[in-house]
Amino acid sequence: MNILYDIMEKILPFSWVEYNFMKNALLAIIIITPLFGILGTMVINNRMAFFSDALGHSALTGIAVGTIFGISDTNISMVLYAIIFAILLNYIKRRKTLSTDTVISVFSSLSMSIGLMILSKGGNFSRYSSMLVGDILSITVKEVGLLCIIFFITLIYWLLAFNKLHSVGVNISLARSKNIKSNLLEDSFSILIAIIVMLSIKWVGILIINALLILPAATSRNIASNVREYHLFSILVAIFSGVIGLVLSFYLGTATGPTVVIIAAILFFATLFISSIKSK
Repeated sequence: MNILYDIMEKILPFSWVEYNFMKNALLAIIIITPLFGILGTMVINNRMAFFSDALGHSALTGIAVGTIFGISDTNISMVLYAIIFAILLNYIKRRKTLSTDTVISVFSSLSMSIGLMILSKGGNFSRYSSMLVGDILSITVKEVGLLCIIFFITLIYWLLAFNKLHSVGVNISLARSKNIKSNLLEDSFSILIAIIVMLSIKWVGILIINALLILPAATSRNIASNVREYHLFSILVAIFSGVIGLVLSFYLGTATGPTVVIIAAILFFATLFISSIKSK
């Protein structure tokens, strides 16, 4: 890692590179933003934006459940709860007794309320308030390594499952006619999102993680002319927003997550304006 630090100092002749916490944060941004760029395209294609937002909000309940059962590692309790949450949500959604957005809204509201109620008991919620906006600057070398593992797992999944997921997103009946196991595919993708969202919450923040998933892909959709460009632009927008947001937050003294989201939102509206001009 020290060798990598030395290379970064030579390539990036900026004052902020002198700090190890900024180097770790930069590495994390370079890994986590393309991860969100890749996932975001699949989330939008399969109309799961609201679903990923609900998962993010359920993080508090995951922490609360962990405290009840004495699980000291919040990552474990959040991931386990999110997986159960995702599978249960998919099961109820398939019963079609209510519209999908209604089911997700009910689950999200109930889950977050339970988490807030448990964690606020005795006035202890302040211990977890940092989870709302995240803190990428606190990431350690070990956690950067964990992000690398998650990134490669996601990349393998994307290469193996993207075409099938795309088919399910376009027309689920047609996908089933081609012997694509749509339920298994949706569950596996939901579990993948649940794991990544929960493991990223600490650094990204509950309130803004869904924006980082959606904005790069939405921005890319404004300017892409084919599927290849759609994914490429989503990754590039995510990386650009992440790096610029990190640097700006350092100089402005602001939280990194919200700053990244603001940059991504500016890019979204800029590309939306450009695409509207071209369409005339």
